[in-house]
Amino acid sequence: MATSSSSASTSDPAHWLVRGDVVLASAEVAGTRRQRARGLLGRDGIDGVLVLDGVRSVHTFGMRFPIDVAFCDVDGVVLRIITMRRRRVSRPVWAARRVLEAEAGAFRTWGVAAGDRLELK
Repeated sequence: MATSSSSASTSDPAHWLVRGDVVLASAEVAGTRRQRARGLLGRDGIDGVLVLDGVRSVHTFGMRFPIDVAFCDVDGVVLRIITMRRRRVSRPVWAARRVLEAEAGAFRTWGVAAGDRLELK
């Protein structure tokens, strides 16, 4: 998994993605509408995950790398995980209230699966 980032952080990186007592990765929260709209555009990679609240679908137009996407419900339970190549649009996951984006393969590496409860700390 590449770890470089070509542009400044789009959000607050002072969070951790955890499952139970296990820290999985650093987490950036895209807290504004503008940050959510920009997402990972213009980056060559990401360390950890980008968190997008209030999102039910994503796209990869303008992305430089494929991504893993985890759709989570209001309680942080992973509903669905997909890997998206560049220039694609996901189907909406209507029960999702949060999306986590990471480099393709990251969720497999971290052992994240549908049904897991993920939290930000």
